[in-house]
Amino acid sequence: APVLAARAAMRAGAGYVQLAAPSSLEDVLASRLVEPMTLAMPETPQRTLALAALEPLLEAAAAVDAVVLGCGLSRHSESSELVRRFVERCATPVLLDADGLNAFEAAREALHAESAAASPACGAPGRVRILTPHLGEMQRLTGESPAALESARIDGTVAWAKRWAAVLVLKGAPTVTASADGAATVNSTGGPVLASAGTGDVLAGITVALVAQGLAAYDAARLGVFLHGTAGDRLNTTRGALGVIASDVLEALPDVMRELARTREGRARGTA
Repeated sequence: APVLAARAAMRAGAGYVQLAAPSSLEDVLASRLVEPMTLAMPETPQRTLALAALEPLLEAAAAVDAVVLGCGLSRHSESSELVRRFVERCATPVLLDADGLNAFEAAREALHAESAAASPACGAPGRVRILTPHLGEMQRLTGESPAALESARIDGTVAWAKRWAAVLVLKGAPTVTASADGAATVNSTGGPVLASAGTGDVLAGITVALVAQGLAAYDAARLGVFLHGTAGDRLNTTRGALGVIASDVLEALPDVMRELARTREGRARGTA
């Protein structure tokens, strides 16, 4: 999962990517990566990120433009506490996915805007959070049933984005991206080809790369969803859905982004 997110960030245009990992796993992950750098972090006896990793993670985050937290993290209690403390203190834009979201299942109130405002770090101007849950993770974060969440997929996503003062991406069919000011985008790209394991990690990497390149969080999130879905559509057309894996999606990204850039250039020339 973290390897997919790191590689997707590179494919989506991030110029420099660091992957923080438990110290005993750092060399394993480094062997899977060429371009991204790896950072060895303190770990628990279960080889998950330890609470002692908080300060070095905050130091690393202060030197970059955006952070994704949660891909392949685990639900170890100490790792979950690390997530909550990191999010409370980190001033760099943070995207929470997977176990980064699950860390708040037992501390839902910590996500609420009023809780964030109580912390000087969380209330700092310009602080950005992007949450990218699938339906199961959304259920754990909200306590609502899947049926209730589905019945209000758009309005409910907007309401929770406001409550959490965050950009919220509810993945599914369709994927809905909402901002804290009430805006919402319903994505038309993608499909079952993106249902395989790891594709959510790819989306997280794409989105955080777009934030790092200067896009506003809401624009980065909805563009990330569109690019991710378009890559899936391209694969479905050229190869069919059977056998497509997450790494295929990230490898399709450069062509998709190039085609989008050409389309925008063509439209700009046409209106000049």
